[in-house]
Amino acid sequence: MLTYLKQIQQLTVLQKVDDEILTLEAELEQAPKELAQAEERVGALLDRQGQVREKIDLLGAQQGRLETEIEDDTMKVRKSKNKLMMVGNTREYHAMMREMDSLEKLNRMREEEKIALTEELGVQQQALTALGLDLNTQEAEIAEKRAGLDERLEAGRKRLDKLVKQRQTAGKAVPRPILGRYELIRARLANPVIVSVTAGVCSGCNITIPPQIYNDLQKGQQIISCPNCQRLMYWTEHVKDQEEQE
Repeated sequence: MLTYLKQIQQLTVLQKVDDEILTLEAELEQAPKELAQAEERVGALLDRQGQVREKIDLLGAQQGRLETEIEDDTMKVRKSKNKLMMVGNTREYHAMMREMDSLEKLNRMREEEKIALTEELGVQQQALTALGLDLNTQEAEIAEKRAGLDERLEAGRKRLDKLVKQRQTAGKAVPRPILGRYELIRARLANPVIVSVTAGVCSGCNITIPPQIYNDLQKGQQIISCPNCQRLMYWTEHVKDQEEQE
C-alpha cells in the first residue's frame, strides 16, 4: 500500500509540474506575440494617420482652388458691373447680364461646395486628433511591454528550468511502465491525467466505473486506468487516509 500511495503522490506531483510547465511555456510564447500585436496596431494606426493626412491635404487643396475661383469670378462680376453703364446697346447689355448671372450662380455653387469641404475638413481633423491620442496610448503600451519583456522572459526561463528538474525527480519515483502510461495518456487526452474516484465515479469523465474495477481500486495494490476515459485513477479515501496520518 505504501508503495502504491507513493506512486500516486509522485504522479500527482508530476501532473502539477506538467500543468505549470504548459502554462509557463504558453506565457513565454505569448509575451513576444503581445508585443508584436501592439506594434502591428501602431503600424495600422500610422497607416490610417497617413491616409487621413493625405485626405486633409487633398481637401485643403480643393478648398484653396475654390477660393481662388470664387475670388477670380467675383472680380470678373465687379468689372462687368463697372462696364455695364458703358454698354452702348441692349443686346450687349443683356449678354453681359447673362454672363454675370452665370458667374454669380457658379460662385453660389462653389460656396456651397466650400462649406461642405470645410465640414469634411473638420471631421478629418477630429479623426486625426483621435488617431494621435490612440497612437500615444499604443506607443506607451509598447514601451512598457518592451521594457519588461526581457526580464519577464528571463524569469520565465529560470522557472521553467527549475520545473523541468522537478519533473525529472518526480518521474524517477514512478516505475517506468506507469510513467510510460502517464506520458501516453497525457499526449492523447486533455488534462488531467491522474484523477480521483469518489463513490465509484471517475472525476475525469464523470462516469461510474464497473464494481469489480472499483473494488480493485479500493485495495490499493496497483495503478488502474478508467475503462472509459483511460485516465489513471486513485481512490479519494486512500489520499484522505494518508493526509490524516501525516
